Amino acid sequence: MKKTLFLYLSLFLSVFVHAQTDTSQVELDPEAAIAAYRVYADSVASTFKYQTGTVQLGNGVATLKVPAGYKYLDAASANIVLVDLWGNPPAANEEDKSLGLLFPENSGPTDTNSVHAIDITYSEEGYIDDSDAKDLDYDDLLKQMKEDTKAANEYRTKEGYPAIELMGWASAPYYDAANKKLHWAKELHFDEQEGNTLNYNIRILGRKGYLQLNAIGDMDVLPGVKKDIEPILASVDFNDGYRYRDFDSNVDKVAAVGIGGLIAGKVLMKAGLLAKLGIILAKFWKVIALGFVAALGSIRQFLTNKKKEGEMPTPQDPAASA
Repeated sequence: MKKTLFLYLSLFLSVFVHAQTDTSQVELDPEAAIAAYRVYADSVASTFKYQTGTVQLGNGVATLKVPAGYKYLDAASANIVLVDLWGNPPAANEEDKSLGLLFPENSGPTDTNSVHAIDITYSEEGYIDDSDAKDLDYDDLLKQMKEDTKAANEYRTKEGYPAIELMGWASAPYYDAANKKLHWAKELHFDEQEGNTLNYNIRILGRKGYLQLNAIGDMDVLPGVKKDIEPILASVDFNDGYRYRDFDSNVDKVAAVGIGGLIAGKVLMKAGLLAKLGIILAKFWKVIALGFVAALGSIRQFLTNKKKEGEMPTPQDPAASA
């Protein structure tokens, strides 16, 4: 997929190269690059096949009954969306890969309207002891989370990702102790982006870990997500043998964090300093495409240097059009 994208953008660049013999004068048009990226993204998205009804997740770990008003995109296609279309870093290991994406039924990964997507993953970090839930002070927890997010920004910016500011709760944490389901929402601000971003988190606790459903979008999708939260929570459950009540203290590992740690994102911080939460929505496709403009600029410079060295083929050379 990445080779296809590189080829596509290289061909796009060749339009400018062939148009001007003096490549040092090549001007890359950002709007044209955006249009080229959009054509590519739409062509990829048109191949996706969505599902409704009942879906098995993670080789039988859990079952999803796609909620009304949503459609499911399988794991293979979801990871193409996250990495190739939305510009996220590839998952560090198999466990970090998406188990699928949920989209509102009338939207998709290249839409630019105010829509949201829900990324589903499974973390086998161990059994979560929820005994701390009743004693949590969410105001204190939020203060610590803000400090942790600020501290993580040095690493994020060094790695080329935008700094993040945690603005506050978009929806305060709520833990359903009977069904072992936890949810909360954060309002985030990414540097150099207009407006704020919603990150709605759902955790469903199981015997060996937890399912994560992260809904990410612009802040104006919050009312719709909150309206759908109960059907979404009800749509996913662990299968027999993986349920919270199936925990066996003699053989099963206990996680290092409790409910407070899940909300604070300690596991996510350890796994990549909020990288998992940095899903770039389709609304930011211009930002992604402009990133490719920068990459094309590097290619242009490379070609310019080669021409100066006498190594670059002229447009009439068959190799130039290969």
